[in-house]
Amino acid sequence: MLDEYNALLKNDTWSLVSRPAGANVVSGKWIFWHKFNTDGSLARYKARWVLRGFTQQAGVDYGETFSPVVKPATVRVVLSLATSGSWPIHQLDVKNAFLHGHLTETVYNMQPAGFVDAARPRDVCRLNRSLYGLKQAPRAWFSRFTSYLSTLGFQGSKEDSSLFSLHRSTDTTYLLIYVDDIILTAITPAFLQSIIASLHREFSMTNMGSLHHFLGINVHHTSSSLHLSQEQYALEILDRAGMLNCKPVSTPVDTTSKLSATDGPAFHDPSLYRSLASALQYLTLTRPDLSYAMQQCCLFMHDLRDSHYQMVKRILRYVRGTTHLGLHFFCSATTDLTAYSDADWAGFSDTRKSTSGFAVYLGSNLVSWSSERQTTVSRSIAEAEYRGIANAVAEASWLCQLLAELHRPPSRATVVYCDNISAMYMSSNPV
Repeated sequence: MLDEYNALLKNDTWSLVSRPAGANVVSGKWIFWHKFNTDGSLARYKARWVLRGFTQQAGVDYGETFSPVVKPATVRVVLSLATSGSWPIHQLDVKNAFLHGHLTETVYNMQPAGFVDAARPRDVCRLNRSLYGLKQAPRAWFSRFTSYLSTLGFQGSKEDSSLFSLHRSTDTTYLLIYVDDIILTAITPAFLQSIIASLHREFSMTNMGSLHHFLGINVHHTSSSLHLSQEQYALEILDRAGMLNCKPVSTPVDTTSKLSATDGPAFHDPSLYRSLASALQYLTLTRPDLSYAMQQCCLFMHDLRDSHYQMVKRILRYVRGTTHLGLHFFCSATTDLTAYSDADWAGFSDTRKSTSGFAVYLGSNLVSWSSERQTTVSRSIAEAEYRGIANAVAEASWLCQLLAELHRPPSRATVVYCDNISAMYMSSNPV
């Protein structure tokens, strides 16, 4: 607690002032938690003074609050390009990131519990910088960080607001930011270190070396490939569900039957189902084999049945036998895109809506995929497949624009594969 408090004072986070009449004073509390290593062992204890954002008043203490985060497909594209070019990839962690943000609003908060100034116990803190818990804190930090990046010559991407690139003659670097976690890669180690040194001069951050653990994803390097895995995270989900010792199955879904929204009695613990479903949804960042199964599970969040929970348990049994699986990126000599599309016509028995999915490869590396229920009812398999192709083409077009911004545009048009001749005829001749 003392270290955290001293860091706040060193950063000139607030100024003690007399409480203005009628001012809204935001309350706060100390939050304590454990910081773990990538192998699950305890790293250290942490304490943080966090404000209660729900005590803020809209239009008084805050205005705009939205702050973007990097898209998973963007992370995969950058990692694929870096792997193909054998670029060094480092990860950076900003210390007390939100404390660097500058506030445009006047915000008052109470003095931290246990550290009240004995000479001025009735005074309040007028914030000079943002604090954790404030509704606008992520936006203030993102604005502060991106403003500094622009002074270094970085250009923000129009396709993903959390991607920045810098090009200087033969030198190129890409930067991805997810709140206070940063991935940085450059064409040469020397150029990478120069960028890191520039960031160090402005922000207090830790260079965690070669990318090894990012957003719960373990990264393993070899001489010619990169392997992304969420094995530790998968084991934590299984432990939460009490299924660490369950019997594995070979497939995540039973292909012989379809679930219904009204099939069976109501499930007794909806919060457990939703907690496990959301955790498994995050597991699909590196597990495309779970996308269709999780899409099916998420259709029934509003009215859960025992049969729906049985499907979640089957997915967990499949995960138990495949925790080692992940996503591989190999060296690829091309940046051409290839997409595959398919659809299940009228597969949802309650509404007769179709399910479509696609997978997009950058060279030989899978970088984007999706499985989702279509919003309207298709009256033929050709119509359902055509809608699936349209979704795949939309994703491929976005990826083409992203690659163009990274100065790595595809050398040819994207090839889209579909197994329905009628849909292909409609795609080539819409008349």
